[in-house]
This record gives sequence, structure tokens and C-alpha cells, in this order.
Amino acid sequence: MKLLITLITLSFIFIGCENKKATISPEETASYTEKSMFDGSIIDLTHTFSKESIYWVTAKEFKLDTVAFGETDKGYFYSANNFETAEHGGTHIDAPIHFAANAQSLDEIPLTRLIGQGVKIDVSEKAKNNRDYQVSVADFTNWEKQNGAIPEDAIVLLETGFSKFYPNKKEYLGTDERGNDAVQKLHFPGLSPEAATWLVENRKIKSIGLDTASIDYGQSTHFQSHVILLSENIPAFENVANLDKLSAKDFQIIALPMKIKGGSGGPLRIIAIIPDDLNL
Repeated sequence: MKLLITLITLSFIFIGCENKKATISPEETASYTEKSMFDGSIIDLTHTFSKESIYWVTAKEFKLDTVAFGETDKGYFYSANNFETAEHGGTHIDAPIHFAANAQSLDEIPLTRLIGQGVKIDVSEKAKNNRDYQVSVADFTNWEKQNGAIPEDAIVLLETGFSKFYPNKKEYLGTDERGNDAVQKLHFPGLSPEAATWLVENRKIKSIGLDTASIDYGQSTHFQSHVILLSENIPAFENVANLDKLSAKDFQIIALPMKIKGGSGGPLRIIAIIPDDLNL
């Protein structure tokens, strides 16, 4: 009985704390950061899905159709929509099966690969004057000279600076054309196959992400970095936002995609949590 009373008491305390935290001003809601229950601030790393969302030039773009919006004849407000979209567009995840036969589909990715300690490698200065820049092994080893070895089971994020161009297709992708002929006109940074191999062979990471449309750079034709990483069941996050709001390390990542059975990818809501004593 004492145990039951204790649990009930703790439950009311917890509910009271949660209710207290639930009061958020409109100004706080509009901000890209929010105080969270994790003793830190939340940074949303997700681009909003809309007709402006950037998709691969051959993929079906996002479309939202209004089913209902307004007062019903019974006196209550009702809103509902249909949406359709390709798996790979906007802020999204590449499941391992996207480029590796018999690898994990979207619904099979363990949640432990999508939640964990994050690190950020910033190559934005190098990519500023080179749209075809590929993150190198040296970029990782130089980061480690300043920050220590990439932790085991880290989620690695690559900042190229291209998020600032989103959703301007011409600036972000290198072309605003669509269709098969547009593929050869894509110019944006990515991860070199050599660096992908180095990560797989020398570091144990959970997943990887970046602020461009593909983990391989725009001019890639064989998508080697995809193949190298996804063959090891390392998911990739693409079109990630707000990486400039993160420090080089000491933050947590939660990246939860839509759970599509057999999916090769899908829309992703990804956030970072920065401890209070490390807020930028």
C-alpha cells in the first residue's frame, strides 16, 4: 500500500511539472529553440514540408490537398488534408536499403541508431567557394585534433553552409531545372567516398547527416558514399537545417522518421538538444 501511495504521489508531481512546462508563449513557440524537459534547449533541424520543399530533380514533389477547413454544420471547426510525396525530399532519411540489397528498410532501423550523442564537422568555409566540395578524411582528423576522437556510437553531422540557400533550388542544388537532364547540372557539396570508407573502417558511428540534398556530392554518378555507408546499415539524413546553431560537440540528436514498412526513406523530424550550460 505504501508503494502504491508513493507511486500515485510521484505521478501527481510529474503531471504537475508537465503542466507547468506546457505553458509556452507564442514568442517561444515561434523560436527555433525551446526549453525542453531534457534540461536543455531544443533546436529544430528540420525544414518545413510545403510546396517549396526541395526534392531530387527526378522525384515527385510534396503536395498538400485541402479536404476540409472551416466550421461544420454541427458547429465545430474541422481541418483535414491529404498529402503525397516521394520518400526522398525535404528533410528526410535514407534507409540502408536505399543503396544496399538486403539491408534495413525504414521500419527496421533500430531506434538506437537515430538517438544519441552528436558531433558536427564544419566545412562551410571550404564549400563557400567550391560547390563541388567533398568532405575529406583530413576534415575528420583535423576536427579530432581540436575535439578529440569522434565518440563511439556518435551521430555525425556535416555542415557545408548550404542550408542558408534552402528553398532556393538554383542556389541550393545548382539548378532549378527538373527531370533526367537536370541531374548532370547538380552542384552541391557531399562526403567523399574516401572519407566514408575511413569512417566505416576507423570509427563506429550510428548515423550521419548533412545540410545538402545528398550524402554524395551533386556531380556523383555512382553514389559511392551512399553505398559504403548504407551497406553497413548506417542511415543518412539529408537536407538537414540549422546546423550553424550547433557547436562542434556536446549535444544530443533525436531523428525520428515516418515508419514506412519496406521504405527506402521518408520524411524526418530531427532535433538537437543542447544542455543549458552549453547554450550558444
